[in-house]
Amino acid sequence: MTVTLADVAARARVSPATVSRVLNGNYPVAASTRERVLRAVDELDYVLNGPASSLAAATSDLVGILVNDIADPFFGIMAGAAQTEIGGPGDGSGRAGGEKLAVICNTGGSPERELTYLTLLQRQRAAAVVLTGGAVEDPAHRAATSAKLTRLADAGTRVVLCGRPPLPDNEAVVATLAFDNRGGGRRLTEHLLALGHRRIGYVAGPSERTTTRHRLEGHLDAMRAAGLVGDGTDATAPLLGRYEERLVVHGPYDRRSGYDATVELLRREPEVTAVVAANDTVALGASAAIRDRGLRIPEDVSVAGFDDLPFSVDAVPALTTVRLPLFEAGARAGRLAMGKETPPPGGIATIPAELMVRGSTAPPRGR
Repeated sequence: MTVTLADVAARARVSPATVSRVLNGNYPVAASTRERVLRAVDELDYVLNGPASSLAAATSDLVGILVNDIADPFFGIMAGAAQTEIGGPGDGSGRAGGEKLAVICNTGGSPERELTYLTLLQRQRAAAVVLTGGAVEDPAHRAATSAKLTRLADAGTRVVLCGRPPLPDNEAVVATLAFDNRGGGRRLTEHLLALGHRRIGYVAGPSERTTTRHRLEGHLDAMRAAGLVGDGTDATAPLLGRYEERLVVHGPYDRRSGYDATVELLRREPEVTAVVAANDTVALGASAAIRDRGLRIPEDVSVAGFDDLPFSVDAVPALTTVRLPLFEAGARAGRLAMGKETPPPGGIATIPAELMVRGSTAPPRGR
């Protein structure tokens, strides 16, 4: 049953005119009244027709691309590639020819903001929505996101996930392009183990993100296969627990976190011979912390990252990392959002990760 403006007014205990004023923003309304109206809108999931979309249930020319942080090259590369596919190419005349207006929605990593943007895009009857990067590991948020995406799809919006795990039992998503973070994490640590490293510290991302968990799981899989950590069973749990307690530090995906976490790792375990970072930006911070301790890379401590961002090859020494085809994945997500490409079988494609061995890793001293 369609929710009307009158339904919102009744829930908020105001007149329909007041609801209209709040939603259109063209008349001053008391803050408490505005909050009450917006709460009613969210509770009833009321959809306000956006400009130029008042006819029937047709979608608009708007496409939303959700990112955690547009300043992070990981998201910027994917968003830029997707936007190129969504916005063109035209015929060069400047006339509209089926292109869409791609809008970047920067969530700042906030689950609440992500849901807010999805609601706003639903109200604007967006033609498509592309969600990039990992998801928050919270059942309530996952259920809320799934419900929002279902409503978008029911209204004709094409939904694509890029660099994000599949949503179980959700038919609203046209396609999911999932990065092999676990496999990449495992191969990176296997490389360090093959060089002879055994005391390996790990600077992880935020503990609540799926990307963090999958990359760390890949690292632990390799350490477990080498007999360096337990598998979590009763007999080996203390071994796994000691490793994570001493040699795994969580923090944001930024340079400062990499620096601070590496300082902490070296305090806990001065004999660390290698540091694996959650991403390349974190690896830059880790490298700075190691140098500030008077240590050399890779002679004293090897450093490895993840993503193969453009600056990785220009670091000194060049950074060993895991390459994710960010531009290619973003462009493909854009084509899928526009209906230019057939979705993968089953709607899910796993994007492989490639190990890039460079000068920042070498055998530990004495090998």
